[in-house]
Amino acid sequence: MASYKEIVTKAVIGKGKKNFKNQYDIDIEEQATTVLGCWVINHKFSGYKEGEKVGVSGSFDINIWYSYDNDTKTKVVTKNIEYRDTFNVRLRSSADLSDETDIIVRSLSQPNCSDVEINNNKIHFTIDKELGVEIVGETKVKIAIEDDEEPWDIIDDEVTDEVLDNIETEVNENYLN
Repeated sequence: MASYKEIVTKAVIGKGKKNFKNQYDIDIEEQATTVLGCWVINHKFSGYKEGEKVGVSGSFDINIWYSYDNDTKTKVVTKNIEYRDTFNVRLRSSADLSDETDIIVRSLSQPNCSDVEINNNKIHFTIDKELGVEIVGETKVKIAIEDDEEPWDIIDDEVTDEVLDNIETEVNENYLN
């Protein structure tokens, strides 16, 4: 008859991902003619509990290379952008978002500049990113415990009379000579 034990352990109790598409502006000194490139670097982020939701705060640097003066000169403008996003992560059954839960955030798709427009002395750009969140908390696992130890199997060496006769007749007792 089996009895049951409960093991308390840490496990993923909630998991989700979300795509973000945000628009930003950056002021420039000159009237830009063409945007030549856009790079997003130094992406940093962390997760935190915000009521019954999960929040992510982070930042990244945007570098936009543009030409001006009828495409005769170029310049790079840099801006640090901070963001705060929230997730409504569904928790597994009988789990709750307590102070003991750990929040793990992953960048599933690094921030990328997907659209850029020039408007007077401003550059409008769109940043796409995908973040994943895992909530790790305590959970219980129920396992069956066998009360009785299984019996040991008896292993018989299959030594028959024929094997013993072969040993007597075929073994050379004077093998050292």
